[in-house]
Amino acid sequence: VFNQSGPTEFVFRVFTTVPEFQVLLFLLFLLFYLMIVCGNTAIIWVVCTHSVLRTPIYFFLSNLSFVEICYTTVVVPLMLSNIFGAQKPIPLAGCGAQMFFFLTLGGADCFLLAIMAYDRYVMLGGAVGLTLFLSLQLTALIFTLPFCGHRQEINHFLCDVPPILRLACAAIRVHQAVLYVVSILVLTVPFLLICISYVFITCAILSIRSAEGRRQAFSTCSSHLTAVLLQYGCCALAYLRPQSSSSADEDRQFALVYTFITPLLNPLIYTLRNKDVKGALEKSAQYQRDT
Repeated sequence: VFNQSGPTEFVFRVFTTVPEFQVLLFLLFLLFYLMIVCGNTAIIWVVCTHSVLRTPIYFFLSNLSFVEICYTTVVVPLMLSNIFGAQKPIPLAGCGAQMFFFLTLGGADCFLLAIMAYDRYVMLGGAVGLTLFLSLQLTALIFTLPFCGHRQEINHFLCDVPPILRLACAAIRVHQAVLYVVSILVLTVPFLLICISYVFITCAILSIRSAEGRRQAFSTCSSHLTAVLLQYGCCALAYLRPQSSSSADEDRQFALVYTFITPLLNPLIYTLRNKDVKGALEKSAQYQRDT
């Protein structure tokens, strides 16, 4: 039973209490995190240091990599510190700050994927401004709710909206409705824009006379589309499902995908399958060997 006095604070539910599994999860998540940071840092470095890559698409790609690094860094260090069952409490303000930055960076990630399909600089400023506004309003609305008790256990590894709403001691219909509206703006609209762009891309690919050229183009597009479907699909399942049809355990599983898998896939998909970036990396590696 939690103490009912004192300021509100939260603790995260541990993944497992088995020491061997705790060590395994810690090493696995740490490895994923280091791969995400190193892979995305490599993209930023190669785009900034090679003039041939100073084009709109690579500008957006380097911004996406920067967002991915910040996005995971908001979550993973705190998550790793709680894996071993210490259940270090996070104060209300700290939980709110993590939610705000997670929502802002996650929303920026979704918008950037759509912007990359159109190569439009003007969309970037509007998308960032809209994401900041929506995240701030939603976070402020969530943390006006009362919470029962001094210390609350979150069945999650971060201060995300659905698990925090489950802990509220008041009606949350309005908050749930606002969450749906924000999620539709951040998820559905960019996803539809991406789908429209892929219709035009598919038409362009079908006009390619070479069968090998069509095959390579479809192969590249299928990789991009896989990352897009993972990102938007898992986010939609976490944020757009009714509370009555979702569970905290499922939300945590979906969050693992868009916290670890898509930030890890993006640098692999957009670099290893891109001849310009691969060429720049090979030149850098050759230069390092020669010097």
